Amino acid sequence: MDPTTDASPASAVRGRPSPLTLPVVLAGVVLVAMSISGTAVALPSMGRDLDASGSALNWVVAGYNLAFAAMTLVAGSAADRVGRRRVFLGAALVFAAGFLVTALSPAIVVTDLARIVSGAGGAGIMAAGGAILASSYDGAARNRAFALMGTMAGIGIAIGPTLTGFLITATGWRGSFAIFTAIGLLIALGSTRTRESRADSAGPIDRAGNALFVAALALLMFTLLEAPALGWTHPVILVTGITGLATLAIFSAGQRRSAAPVLAPSLVANRGFLGWGLATLTTSIGFLGVLVFLPTYLQTTGGFSPAAAGVVMLLLTAPVLFTPMVAVTLVNRGVAARLLIMVALVLVVAGNLLLTGLNADDTVTAVAAPLLMIGIGMGASFGITDGQAMALVPADIVGMATGFLNTLRGAAEALVIAAFGASLAGLLTVRLGDAGDAAAVSAGRLTGGAGAAAQLDAFTWAWQVTQLGVALLCLVLSIVVGVLLLSAPRSHHHA
Repeated sequence: MDPTTDASPASAVRGRPSPLTLPVVLAGVVLVAMSISGTAVALPSMGRDLDASGSALNWVVAGYNLAFAAMTLVAGSAADRVGRRRVFLGAALVFAAGFLVTALSPAIVVTDLARIVSGAGGAGIMAAGGAILASSYDGAARNRAFALMGTMAGIGIAIGPTLTGFLITATGWRGSFAIFTAIGLLIALGSTRTRESRADSAGPIDRAGNALFVAALALLMFTLLEAPALGWTHPVILVTGITGLATLAIFSAGQRRSAAPVLAPSLVANRGFLGWGLATLTTSIGFLGVLVFLPTYLQTTGGFSPAAAGVVMLLLTAPVLFTPMVAVTLVNRGVAARLLIMVALVLVVAGNLLLTGLNADDTVTAVAAPLLMIGIGMGASFGITDGQAMALVPADIVGMATGFLNTLRGAAEALVIAAFGASLAGLLTVRLGDAGDAAAVSAGRLTGGAGAAAQLDAFTWAWQVTQLGVALLCLVLSIVVGVLLLSAPRSHHHA
């Protein structure tokens, strides 16, 4: 056996973790978070260079998030069985390879496929990284480790748009992806010095369950992204939508009978764990639509450069730098975590409602307070959600549980990007009467002349209506979270 391997999660907690464990995992988290938030700033430049718009351009971000959502649960379960360090290392290499292909891509189709590869790698980094922390630390130390993980995710999200904007201005969008490739390789190298761990009671990998889960999410995502262009009654859309729902139902039924499920039914049946999971899903929904689509609106309506748009996005992302540690400090000092998460959800809902006042005349003034509110709510969720949820999970399935939480985040992010983009395109088509013009406007390209004013008004109106839908969805989900957390038994742990 590898002398750095510890087959027992319990003994891994008692032993001293490698000094590189926390730095390497946190560096991976920063990189994955930056790749999510920073790419949105690059979309207008990529669209012009690759002559892409509509769903093809949206797949640059949505494809990444789809792969992230689909593969995080798979990677978490695999990490418990084959080794958390091994999965982390492999995922970092896959992540870097996808970014390298993206930097060299000659066409939007190649870019979309490369982004899917990077998303799968990002999933492994997050799921295996969280499992490494959960198996290496306990109690208050675990709380701090996960709060730092949330903080570093916040740093990545915060600096992603700004740093990527400056990189694009200096080196072009291809140069920014090349830099991400180099950092990914460094993280892979660093992970070789961390200690291996795996579950001591791991069974065989549920390959059928893995395949069904990935297929279901892929089919549903394709349906959401392509329906605005093809039409909801198009035979392809009907077939993929129905097949996706049926595949998801088959997956759910199969997990109840599997000897080694990808997603243990006991996790979903745990009201406390499910409540915390839905909380992170809700904050992700309220955060991601704004994060991905607002930079394009700023560059289109206000004439902002990529770097300037990235600076404005700091209003949304900067609060995520410090609120995770503030939240976990309050919890460790006795403030109820349930109270904090409900306050966070209220802030996210209120911020999204206020963003319905977005307009092209005083954009920064209109978005400042709402962006700060959403950012604070998201940061607080980052700081406490994972630690509270993991306190309710047996040690042998920490990888699965971490994967499930990140799958909820990734699925929410992928679906909100698809739905937000579809809503903008659909509403613009209704207002402008031409699907081609609608796709171009939603990608940030207005036509010159008198028609530009009408397109600008239509873009603003579509944004406001879409934002109202997001706010109402977050409100409903927040109510469900409150009911689940209030009805769940309290954890006896401090994680």
